[in-house]
This record gives sequence, structure tokens and C-alpha cells, in this order.
Amino acid sequence: MNPAPRAPRATPVVLCFLMRETRAGAQEVLLGLKKTGFGIGRIVTLGGHVEPGETPEQAAVREVFEESGVTVTAGDLEPAGSIEFMFPSRPEWDMSTVVYRSWSWSGKPAPSAEIEPAWYSVDAVPYTDMWEDSAYWMPKVLSGEYFAAAVTLAEDNECVGSVVFSSP
Repeated sequence: MNPAPRAPRATPVVLCFLMRETRAGAQEVLLGLKKTGFGIGRIVTLGGHVEPGETPEQAAVREVFEESGVTVTAGDLEPAGSIEFMFPSRPEWDMSTVVYRSWSWSGKPAPSAEIEPAWYSVDAVPYTDMWEDSAYWMPKVLSGEYFAAAVTLAEDNECVGSVVFSSP
């Protein structure tokens, strides 16, 4: 008897939200227009795949630098939560995501081949230009909460089927 085929393992991914306070005391977050690859044309946060042999922290440090030219250290990363992204019609796209925030880094964000970075007020995040699910969980990141979420995408792989928050 052959064992049942195993479901593909979710791809390990990181997201890193760089935060700052303006001179007027308003909070801003660094996001960027995705110029290539998965999510092209959308406003996204910095992040990407965890490479073999990397910790999530190392991946966040690398991705932030590759996508924006900004240097953040692992010690400056604040765990913000986790998200399991499930694509029922494309399970090979499933992602297991670790989310970080950082208020400390060095350098000035600059465009890369992948991202055109820009600062946005946390009170005016362009959710309509982002993945639809962002509007569900990103406010928790921006308010300083720690969370755990499971996001199931709809059949079209873009709209939200469900978002379930659980105790982290």
C-alpha cells in the first residue's frame, strides 16, 4: 500500500515593516510598489523568501537591504506576528510568514529592481492598492500588536476567502 501523497510544504517567508515618527509626531511605515515577480503592481511591504540555511531574522535583514538599501540588524527586529497564507487552488503558493517591525535602521530607502519604496502615514495606508488581506491584519502590525493569523485566499487567488486570528 502506497502512502497518501503529502501536501506541499508552505514556503517560509518574512515581512518587515520599517516604522518611523515624523517631526510632527505622526507615524509612518515604509512600503513599496512591487515592480517584478509575485504581487507586481501592488503596494507591498519589504520581505521575501527565507533562503536555505537562513533564520527568519537573517532573511528579514537581507530582504530589507536588497529591496530598499536600508540596513537593519537582527537585534533591531521586533516580532510582530505570524501569518499562514493558504491558496486552496494553488497550494504550491502557500506561505508560512514571520512578521517583524523595526523602529531602528541605517540608510535612506532607495529604489531597487524589485521595489519602489515610499513612506506612508499609518493613518493613510493605501489598502486598495495592496493585497486585499492586508487590510485585515496590517492594522495590528501598525498598532504594535502581536498576532497570529490564517489567511485563506478565494478561488481567484486574490480575494480573501477567510481570515482567522488565533492566540499567538
